[in-house]
Amino acid sequence: MATDVVTDDTFETDVLNSSEPVVVDFWAEWCGPCKMIAPALEEISTELKGQVKIAKLNVDENQNTAIKYGVRSIPTLIVFKNGEPVATQVGAAPKNRLSDWIKSST
Repeated sequence: MATDVVTDDTFETDVLNSSEPVVVDFWAEWCGPCKMIAPALEEISTELKGQVKIAKLNVDENQNTAIKYGVRSIPTLIVFKNGEPVATQVGAAPKNRLSDWIKSST
């Protein structure tokens, strides 16, 4: 798996304190669109290795972080740079659009 798994407990260390930009995929097991974009995010993570990290946060198991960043629907992708959210994408999209969005946001 090329993407990292983060939790409420590891979010600060793995995302906010990261030296490179991090795209956090807020998702849940029961979410069809979340499952649809998962393979694309895995591929993008491999393609952009060393430029950006992609992490997954299960909102059912880690509600505090989802609430803190105003996640109301999933999938929601948020780009964090230098510990701050800088871009948000809500909903599923094709791989090329996700990749372009990540590149332009980081």
